[in-house]
Amino acid sequence: MDLPNPDAASPAADAPVRQPRKMSRAARRQQLIDATIEIIAVKGYARTTLTDVAQQAGLSHGLVNFHFQSKERLLLETLLFLAEEYRANWADALANAPPGPAERLDAVLRADFTPAICTPAKLSAWCAFWGEAQCRPLYQEQCGANDEAYGQMLIDLCTELKADGGYAFDPVRAARVLRVTTEGVWLDMMTNATPYPEDEGMATVHACAAAFFPRHFNDDGLLRR
Repeated sequence: MDLPNPDAASPAADAPVRQPRKMSRAARRQQLIDATIEIIAVKGYARTTLTDVAQQAGLSHGLVNFHFQSKERLLLETLLFLAEEYRANWADALANAPPGPAERLDAVLRADFTPAICTPAKLSAWCAFWGEAQCRPLYQEQCGANDEAYGQMLIDLCTELKADGGYAFDPVRAARVLRVTTEGVWLDMMTNATPYPEDEGMATVHACAAAFFPRHFNDDGLLRR
């Protein structure tokens, strides 16, 4: 008797196009994580099912179970992917920015609006994870170190900018306001009845930076000196 192939596509009539059967384990897992992000964006955290993910990916339910064993594991791996993608994005922007503190802060702020990061599906997925109370302990356990690294990086940049511009403010508080502003813009872009575009979101974040660092920023971004 032939055993069922777990890599076969679901026979559902409305399932997406059948996917290639030969993919590496890492590529297949990433395919399922990408499908999970899309489903969370539509159905939310609690209503996402393994069947939904399998249909979105054009794969069998058995293959999802093979790679992730449970919905909880799949959601955890999706959260970890988003968190690591976000960390790598801002870290790369910081590493490739010019050496000045204002230039580095500008690069980090702009990184939050990178097209690969700032997509409707990914923003929706982030909002779902933020809003799901039952996953907050999990989020802190798995992603707290990334959050701390990001927060400390902002504090360091604000401290450098304070010295460079002779500003009078608490750099810890300034860093916190910048972070909360960016997160709030992301939330606005997902929840407003008429969401503003990404360039307006970026201008809003730059306006926040300009309030603390008027000799370095305005609403249009970095001031060239």
